Amino acid sequence: MKKGKKYVEAAKLVDKMTQYEVEDAVSLIKKTAVAKFDETIEAHIRLGVDGRHADQQVRGAVVLPHGTGKTVRVLVFAKGAKLDEAQAAGADFVGGEELIPKIQNEGWFDFDVVVATPDMMGVVGRLGRVLGPRGLMPNPKAGTVTMDVTKAIEDIKAGKVEYRLDKANIIHVAVGKASFSEEQLADNVNAIMDAIRKAKPASAKGQYFRSVTLASTMGPGVKLNTAKYA
Repeated sequence: MKKGKKYVEAAKLVDKMTQYEVEDAVSLIKKTAVAKFDETIEAHIRLGVDGRHADQQVRGAVVLPHGTGKTVRVLVFAKGAKLDEAQAAGADFVGGEELIPKIQNEGWFDFDVVVATPDMMGVVGRLGRVLGPRGLMPNPKAGTVTMDVTKAIEDIKAGKVEYRLDKANIIHVAVGKASFSEEQLADNVNAIMDAIRKAKPASAKGQYFRSVTLASTMGPGVKLNTAKYA
């Protein structure tokens, strides 16, 4: 695939053989994010685990100190008093069974995160086939299946991000925007790395962080030195 002129120029700033300290990496990322829009900065974290085994799954959530820079729309499945609580806490959409056909049949997906109270998981479970592949299925480990809907909504709005392994044992997670300061980006990267380090499965053997690459939406990848997180 032919790379654009801007990408080629930006890539010249990055030494592919170097693993950069986090402060140097985010400084480079900001310099190489030259698109006309505010690019998202992502971390791609390859782990030395085998996600096919249940005891080596790595999944969880962390509130980034400076958020993601993105406005997140929250849908809450609840009933009774919890519906009112969710609305008061700032949920963008609240409801119950009546939302099933809207999502299933009409293809309504104007939300980024789904929260559900445990007593609604029977209803939400019917949406597994459409929510699951999009990574939208509520999960207790991520704090999105809970009776404390206020805390769940506040955390998500404050910049909580979920992380989970893909089939190649890589975690892809947004750590901010190109418009963030270097300090903000470094704080966010450190927060996600610390959270994933703490989530290391007891059965994981050998090197845990195999490789970590930071990249903006349109920019080249910058490798991170993971020694400090080991």
